[in-house]
Amino acid sequence: MKKYKVLLVNDDGYHSDGILTMREVLLENGFDVTTVTPDRNMSGSSHSLTFTRPLKIVKLDKYQNFYYIVDGTPADCVHLGYHVVLKGEKPDILISGINTGPNLGNDIFYSGTVGAAREGTLLGIPSIAISPSSAKNPDFRTIAELSMNIVQYVINNGLPEKTFLNITVPNIEKEKIKGFRFTRQGRGAYKEEIKKYISPSKEEYWWIGGEESLEEECDPDSDYTAVKEGYISITPLRLDLTDYQAMKLLDKLDEFIDK
Repeated sequence: MKKYKVLLVNDDGYHSDGILTMREVLLENGFDVTTVTPDRNMSGSSHSLTFTRPLKIVKLDKYQNFYYIVDGTPADCVHLGYHVVLKGEKPDILISGINTGPNLGNDIFYSGTVGAAREGTLLGIPSIAISPSSAKNPDFRTIAELSMNIVQYVINNGLPEKTFLNITVPNIEKEKIKGFRFTRQGRGAYKEEIKKYISPSKEEYWWIGGEESLEEECDPDSDYTAVKEGYISITPLRLDLTDYQAMKLLDKLDEFIDK
């Protein structure tokens, strides 16, 4: 039986329970896992690559199998994992996660977890990003085990060209999860907040964040609604962000542009 190769990455760092649990379940299921993670929490780093300084790769000997840390972003980890650690040998799948919190709606634009899956797709690797629907005590073991169905499907069938999957698992008991639902990206996820603090030296500083809330999005096809109703949300995302419908409408601008 073929031993499938997995490149496993995340944005929360090598110490995250999410990636450690995902790795453990993959190894239990007979996968050949190469793990490459940031050396610290890089949440919110989106799809950024590091061009302004050199990067370092360190192998962690305390973990079974191949485990490396990089002093860069999640996308850096994908790049170096593929080109340096795997020496350009394409894995059967790239898995980003399990993230420690949700990546729904607008989170997709900011998420380092999603950014890593996008980078894998750019490199021609079938890629998926996995997150819980809430950061409040997620059951990573359940999420990893349920995700194995999707992992195996992607390995066996591949994905459409330039497409990757953003997967969100409801943070509820395994027995209450109703199944899988294909969804579209919702509008917004959280009540956005910017909090002001005063340091002991009387300097002002600011913290960008927000409370978890799934109340804004009511569309039955959205990722929010799916997890709120107890379904695992699978959102196919494309590298091509072009709005082709808008292009047809904007063609009419030719009438108003001086030539």
